[in-house]
Amino acid sequence: MSLTLHEHPFASYCWKALIALAELDMPFERRSVNDEADRDALAALWPMASIPVLVDSRAGIALPEATVIIEYLDLSAGGGKLIPSDAVEALGVRLWDRVFDNYVMTPMQKIVLDSLRDESDRDTTGVAGARQELEQAYEMLEQRLTGSAWAAGEAFTLADCAAAPSLFYARVVHRWDEDRLEKLTTYYRRLEARPSVAGVIDEARPFREVFPLPWPSYVD
Repeated sequence: MSLTLHEHPFASYCWKALIALAELDMPFERRSVNDEADRDALAALWPMASIPVLVDSRAGIALPEATVIIEYLDLSAGGGKLIPSDAVEALGVRLWDRVFDNYVMTPMQKIVLDSLRDESDRDTTGVAGARQELEQAYEMLEQRLTGSAWAAGEAFTLADCAAAPSLFYARVVHRWDEDRLEKLTTYYRRLEARPSVAGVIDEARPFREVFPLPWPSYVD
């Protein structure tokens, strides 16, 4: 087997790559990063030691960053599956991938990481700003999803690989108004039901106790 993914099943950005691998039905080996020895091995591949990192032993390359990994997987699978072959359509998919990473995942992580600080060192202004940014993103997505089955149109793409983990964890830390933002809620439920997404959610369940904030009862 030529593909190895260095990952952790609870890590949000790893979900992106895992969802893509499932969607493309590509066999791979999982290398879970759990301790210092694992992180040292990871740093030898990618000095930042962030996950995920994909190693293709046949091609002799190691790729960090979930979006880059998915671009590579799509090319390896023949192209045009998670990223459209049409250049203009592909730009739209890449745009919404960045929207989910930058305007949903990033403020969500700000809220989570701040909870790990000593109480005297909490950035309350920054957290308030992150929550406001999430509200703006939810409103934008509600408008964007009008008439679309998936984030960038009628096909499941890279953008939806990004949407699934970002919206899952954002909903944990800052739930949107699910009655008012009806289209976003419908889209999220469609994501949850997708086998590739349901799989990563199930695999992560045993690790929920390590989450630094209270786990809400409304998250299945």
